[in-house]
Amino acid sequence: MEARDVRLANESWEALLHAQAAMMRAFDSERMWDEVSLNEYDVLYALKRAGCALRQQELTGAVLLSQPALSRLLERLEQRGLVTRSTDPADRRGVLVELTDAGADLQRRTGGKHARSVEERMRALTPDQQRQLRDLCALLAPTESSKGTRP
Repeated sequence: MEARDVRLANESWEALLHAQAAMMRAFDSERMWDEVSLNEYDVLYALKRAGCALRQQELTGAVLLSQPALSRLLERLEQRGLVTRSTDPADRRGVLVELTDAGADLQRRTGGKHARSVEERMRALTPDQQRQLRDLCALLAPTESSKGTRP
């Protein structure tokens, strides 16, 4: 029985990875990324969703980039006027990253297109299946606000 559990767990994991990779490839190939790359958008979205400045360390946890890659990307975004970086007054060793008005505008424009693209791809699932997927993924990767709770 244990060997079957290991195999099923790995088959499930591989299916999740393949689905995620296929969707990311499809999103990356779309025309909406002329002003901002998918990774840049991910950072702008994380900042918009937070609704406030984030420590760079917190931002690393919110996006799928390594700390060095995120640092380079933030430098480019800052040069373009889409984010600002400043020393955290509460801990001078930390860096705060904040979305500028231009960054928020770009995130909003791209985000509307991206949201419609996500919805189109998710039509492969019924609304009930989408809710089930959301709830299953929440069990696998709980957020700080949902830890200890069940959907």
